[in-house]
Amino acid sequence: MNDIRTPDDQLRRSLGIGRRSFLSTCTAVAAGAIAAPVLGAAPVHAATPAAADGDTARGHELVPADKRGIILYTVRDAIGRDPLSTTLPSGFREVFEQLARFGYRQVEFAGYGQHANAPGGANLESVEGARLLRRWLDDYGLRAQGNHGFIPPSWPLTSTDLDTFKKHLEIANILGMAHMGTGGDPTSSAVKSDWDVAADKWNALGEIARAAGLKLYTHNHDAAYGFLLDGGPLDAQGRPTRSSGLRKLEYFLTVTDPRLVWLEMDVFWAHVAQYKFRTYTAHDGSTRTDVFDPAGLVERYDKRYPLFHAKDGVVNNTNGMGYDMVPFGTGVIDYTAFFSRVGHRNYHNPMVEQDNAPSATDPGQSLRHAAIGYRNMAALRRK
Repeated sequence: MNDIRTPDDQLRRSLGIGRRSFLSTCTAVAAGAIAAPVLGAAPVHAATPAAADGDTARGHELVPADKRGIILYTVRDAIGRDPLSTTLPSGFREVFEQLARFGYRQVEFAGYGQHANAPGGANLESVEGARLLRRWLDDYGLRAQGNHGFIPPSWPLTSTDLDTFKKHLEIANILGMAHMGTGGDPTSSAVKSDWDVAADKWNALGEIARAAGLKLYTHNHDAAYGFLLDGGPLDAQGRPTRSSGLRKLEYFLTVTDPRLVWLEMDVFWAHVAQYKFRTYTAHDGSTRTDVFDPAGLVERYDKRYPLFHAKDGVVNNTNGMGYDMVPFGTGVIDYTAFFSRVGHRNYHNPMVEQDNAPSATDPGQSLRHAAIGYRNMAALRRK
């Protein structure tokens, strides 16, 4: 007999929850988005993946089906839970299967650990583990597109760090990645000379990665789009205390080799930077205003940004960040405008991310939010 269940029915049954509970969760998420200030955001279309892919009347899809991805940090609780104690998807293999059912075609790793009772054991950070992961990816039609993994802390590189870095490059190649990266900023400093050192290190690492056939990328948080300290009076340690108005990662882009170093923009944190870092003290002591434009930076540096974290938020002017994280497509960040502006839809690889998707009281939440994120990404259309 043909399966005539809706995608929502298939999802709720695979997660082991009732229809009323599933609908209540989706309604609550949507209500949270409606209750927040909308700041000119585009409406969210709650289309199923199949309808979104086939609906040409609504215009050209902004994220092609084969570019819709998710970073596995979003569903880390599902990967890490004990398969012997739950009927929910658990471990890499079952989570891959579930993500493929939602429609995802790409994943970005956030390490290679899972529960010890899952197939393959706790630690798959090895050549053998990578081969097992690759088989599961292939089984479910998924491609690994990156990893927030090991970047050597030493500089100059120690032999141990270099060997570990090369091991991770080998793992990335087995998994079929085109890119390998990290979840941290190149440096936590705001001082220009420290960013010069970071650029030297990343150019060297990028050369090693290129020799292995991979593109090395760094990921941003809000601080990396703060203003660079590059002039004005010096402090007691001889460091500059004022700015030319250049932002830290903007400077990093100018001093790293575009053939060796790439970036992944976390669009949520870039918008937090837009909220937080609006004024700076110029070299002459005056206060100046410069509002950050995340899409504008990507436009200027074009293909230096092969990956994005597609993370959404609702307005919160009391937490110091300007936003609270919510499932992708249920917030106020205008992804229709963002993806329309940056273009190159067959080059960029957006990864749905929600740091707070796991729940201590609702074990199915992160996968439900992953499904919501996929549907809203698939529904994006150029205006």
